Amino acid sequence: MAGRSQASAGELLELVRSGRATTRGALQQATGLSRATVGQRLDRLFRAGWLREGAGGPVDSPLGGRPSITLEFDALHAVVLAADLDTRHARAAVLSLAGELLAERTGTLVIEDGPESVLGELGGWFAGLLAEAGHGAAEVCGIGLAVPGPVDRVTGRVVQPPIMPGWDGYDLRGRLSRAYTEHTGGPAVPVLVDNDANLMAYGEQRTGHPDCSAFVLVKVSTGIGAGVVVGGSIYRGIDGGAGDIGHIRVGADAQCRCGSYGCLAAVASGGAVARRLTEAGVPAASGSDVRDLLAAGHPEATALAREAGRRVGDVLATVVTLLNPGVLMIAGDLAGTPFLTGVRELLYQRALPRSTAHLDVVTSRLGERAGLIGAGMLVVEYLYAPARVEERLLALGV
Repeated sequence: MAGRSQASAGELLELVRSGRATTRGALQQATGLSRATVGQRLDRLFRAGWLREGAGGPVDSPLGGRPSITLEFDALHAVVLAADLDTRHARAAVLSLAGELLAERTGTLVIEDGPESVLGELGGWFAGLLAEAGHGAAEVCGIGLAVPGPVDRVTGRVVQPPIMPGWDGYDLRGRLSRAYTEHTGGPAVPVLVDNDANLMAYGEQRTGHPDCSAFVLVKVSTGIGAGVVVGGSIYRGIDGGAGDIGHIRVGADAQCRCGSYGCLAAVASGGAVARRLTEAGVPAASGSDVRDLLAAGHPEATALAREAGRRVGDVLATVVTLLNPGVLMIAGDLAGTPFLTGVRELLYQRALPRSTAHLDVVTSRLGERAGLIGAGMLVVEYLYAPARVEERLLALGV
């Protein structure tokens, strides 16, 4: 906090949201502000509808007296829209500010149809979901979008995405905002875009491993990507390219969708396993088809998934040595026992014992909803960051 005597209404809200100070007395103690100043700044948050009073907390004074009234962030004063795009299907939802799913839809949306069509249809999904959840467009405070490609954080545009033809440099924020307004009649709201593995990692780390200061999630579906959360924040690199491990060369001669030969994704992704199954006479068009075969215990799919896991585990030995994470999470269509077994075999064989001594290798906790939860959290953290809270309060006139 930037100086105890200068704590703003936004910083008080941050203290309440994080649970570090949840009574007026605790806020005074944490910030050094007077009782009157704390009261004035809290009043702005109450008038905005962002805070509410909860049950009585512990007595602040050792001499006894009435219990202090606790303060709570009102997670129902607005809702967030979120969508997670894969190559051939999508998932969208209405969420509370606490990440609770209020309405959800999955269906076919094909990335190769292009951003104009896909994002336009997504706007229609949002309108239907709001009606299903019983919320109006005026209650929406922002939209989060997860996409299967590298994203420039500043512009919100995908940068040379190997499996998103026609999306490179496209104005995703502007198109989705227009589609939302056209279908709902609501006012324009902030749209945040990030890579799907990043948002999956963010959702999983925040909900299941909040104390892990170095967290890595690897998504293995049609392609392969990784999300890295360090110190509670997504690590994106200079222009959003961090975590793109699917295009590390592994010495194979298979051609990748990016045009190069020997990429990890070309030999170990769900798409690669699907291709090998098809060549062996077992029809499979995508990673989701492989997932279904694995669930049915198909022997050829099981063997190929374990082999793919070994390929990925060999690369992850370097990732783990470099980042020294506390948790390595495997997610996506191939994230089952055969693939995880293969990962463990090579990871522990190739990485130094020092790098894996305190490493937990686990599978996804949130499953297919991880990207949605992460996208919703990204919007909430953006809108309720202390500096932005001040801007929004001024805009509301409180």
